[in-house]
Amino acid sequence: QAKVEEIVQEVLSACKSNHHAPQLLLQREKHFHYLKRGLRQLTEAYECLDASRPWLCYWILHSLELLEEPVPEAVASDVCQFLSRCQSPQGGFGGGPGQQPHLAPTYAAVNALCIIGTEEAFGVIDRSAGTAGARGGRPRRPLTVPSRLQEEAPGVPALAEAARRLLPHARGRRGGREHWVTSRQMRFEGGFQGRCNKLVDGCYSFWQAGLLPLLHRALHAGGDTALSMTRWMFDQAALQEYILLCCQCPAGGLLDKPGKSRDFYHTCYCLSGLAVAQHFGSGELHHELVLGVPENRLQPTHPVYNMAPEKVLRAVMHFVQQPLP
Repeated sequence: QAKVEEIVQEVLSACKSNHHAPQLLLQREKHFHYLKRGLRQLTEAYECLDASRPWLCYWILHSLELLEEPVPEAVASDVCQFLSRCQSPQGGFGGGPGQQPHLAPTYAAVNALCIIGTEEAFGVIDRSAGTAGARGGRPRRPLTVPSRLQEEAPGVPALAEAARRLLPHARGRRGGREHWVTSRQMRFEGGFQGRCNKLVDGCYSFWQAGLLPLLHRALHAGGDTALSMTRWMFDQAALQEYILLCCQCPAGGLLDKPGKSRDFYHTCYCLSGLAVAQHFGSGELHHELVLGVPENRLQPTHPVYNMAPEKVLRAVMHFVQQPLP
């Protein structure tokens, strides 16, 4: 922890002493080119993610939509065709063509297709076979979740609360989750840690901060009058400062912390957390807090689905008109 704080202090000191460098600037153009290249070709370093290829599509597409960078129609169509090859005839998506389907890449693939949002994209999703697997309809190859997730991961609280929003009649004790998650924001760095006694990590900018809008809404619905109607329950400015100063790779892409390598996972969730920190609420309650130059502003992201709210609405309006599978 002391070493990380020392490195972060060095970054902060360097920024303050360099009066010629633009302060708190999101390197949009560099991130865009890094993401654009990843949609077409990956280096051999990504071979270990051969079973996570729908995730790569989602991480890149969501990052691009946050940056408000459109995806060319030809590229979007290629992504649709690739994801269709990842879909099992028995329902659900695997981590690559011909791989066994399970819930994780199914989530990523469906999100990626909804971000594209074309008729071709929506048409890829085999809802009949997919819901059979998810509901336990005894498909030949049912959707599964890897057994390694038996040990609770840091993102589980966020996923649990998102599931609660998707399943409003689900019962469960929320308890002191808001106290736990707000305590995960590091006092010195401004970013979030995943668990107690862990180091700050840029990806938890979404996995922890993204949980707070869900808890905020639940507490408001429960009649909590002490809630702010303009700010989330964390230091939004401090999180933005950590992401902008400590998580950007000079060549494009975002990362865990200074000294780490960039990747599409951290690019996606650092940008997602930055969007959460910039935007409070929606409609008449919408308030923005954008640190640095106005061009740092990202598109808002839906805290349940982690895609642009208008893409969520478009997908809902499309599928609500379809017959039940």
